[in-house]
Amino acid sequence: MMSFIISFFSGFALSASLIVAIGAQNLFVLRQGLKKEHVGPIVLFCGLSDAVLIIAGVSGMGALLAAFPQVAKGFTLAGAGFLFWYGIKTLRHATQSESMTVTQDASVPLSKALASVAAFTWLNPHVYLDTVLLMGTASTAQPLHLRPFFAAGAASASFSWFGALGYGARFLQPLFATPKSWKILDLVIGCVMLFLAVLLLRQSH
Repeated sequence: MMSFIISFFSGFALSASLIVAIGAQNLFVLRQGLKKEHVGPIVLFCGLSDAVLIIAGVSGMGALLAAFPQVAKGFTLAGAGFLFWYGIKTLRHATQSESMTVTQDASVPLSKALASVAAFTWLNPHVYLDTVLLMGTASTAQPLHLRPFFAAGAASASFSWFGALGYGARFLQPLFATPKSWKILDLVIGCVMLFLAVLLLRQSH
C-alpha cells in the first residue's frame, strides 16, 4: 500500500513542479478566472488535456517523440505563430481608448474560449517535452504495476493547479477593480506571449 502512495505523490510532485511555471496557458486561465467566464469548462479542458498527455508519456509516446524531433519542430513553429498573434492582439486591446473592467468587458463565447485554450495547450511544444517526454522518462523509474498510480498523481496535480488558478483568481478581483489594472495585466500578458514566441522561434533553429 505504501508503494502505491509513494508512486502517486512522486507523480504529483513532478507534475506540480512543471506546471506552476508562468506560461501562456496559465495566464489565459488566470484571465478567464478573473472574469469568472467559462472557468469550469476551461479548467476541465486543461486538466483532461494534461491527463491525456501524461498517460501518453507513461505509455511510451515520449520515446516516439524523441525518435522524430521534426514533429516537435512543427509544433514549435505553429505555437510561435499563435503566441505572436495572440500577443499582438492582447497588446492592441490594452492600448485601446475604451476602458475595461470585469463587468464591462465583452464576453467571449465558450467555443472561442475553448479554441484559445486548446491552442495554448496543444500547440505548446514544451507540453510534449515536459509532460510527455519528461513524465514518460520519469515513470520508467517506477515498477510497471505502479506506473498507473504515478500517472494518476501527475494528473491530479494538473486538475488541482488549474482548479486553484481558475477559481482562486476571483480573490484577486479587488486588484482589478479599475480599468488601469486590466490594461497592465493585458500589457504583461501580451509581452509574455511575444517573449515566448521569440523563444520558440530560437529553439526551432
